[in-house]
Amino acid sequence: MREGLELALTRHGHRVRAVESGEQGLDRLRADLPDVVVLDLMLPGMDGFEVCRCIRAAGDVPIIMLTARGDDMDVVAGLEAGADDYVVKPVQPRVLEARIRAVLRRIGRDQAELERHGDLTIDRAGLVVAKRGVPVSLAPTELRLLLELSGTPGRVHSRQHLLESVWEHGYFGDSRLVDACVQRLRAKIEDDSAAPVYVQTVRGFGYRFGPV
Repeated sequence: MREGLELALTRHGHRVRAVESGEQGLDRLRADLPDVVVLDLMLPGMDGFEVCRCIRAAGDVPIIMLTARGDDMDVVAGLEAGADDYVVKPVQPRVLEARIRAVLRRIGRDQAELERHGDLTIDRAGLVVAKRGVPVSLAPTELRLLLELSGTPGRVHSRQHLLESVWEHGYFGDSRLVDACVQRLRAKIEDDSAAPVYVQTVRGFGYRFGPV
């Protein structure tokens, strides 16, 4: 199950670090500072409830716990230990993905934090982009395109999806709008727009951001 969820969440654009036990998880937590923790309650050695309490005592990282049944006792105990949400096993990856996004939205983490991607820094709250510490001047559409792509590094976005999300075209629009904006954006944020590192083309499908 762990390997399956790791693969599925990676395909959704998340960078995943999976471990086999609570002790390993706590060690990794100190090193990686993740945006969210997905925690199974049924663990070898230290159980999930104790791991949850340790994570919560150390900071405010969101925790989504996995429980083998929708038992009220497990759910209440997990929430009291500090979990932010729960998902009942067997886990549907798309359900877990939605819960991860929802938890991040609720705490405002995906809007308030400064993101660093290689030499590029994105301040979503202040709508400021900098490269090696130097502010980059982007037109509003270029900025919206960058925010949309960088929100899910590694995920491929079709031109039609970008038209709907960035330009808010609810119909089959002109994909040349996307291609032209990508070229302008690359000219401003890439070292070599002919060999892009940030906004990459996936032939036959669309564009993706990094991962850098």
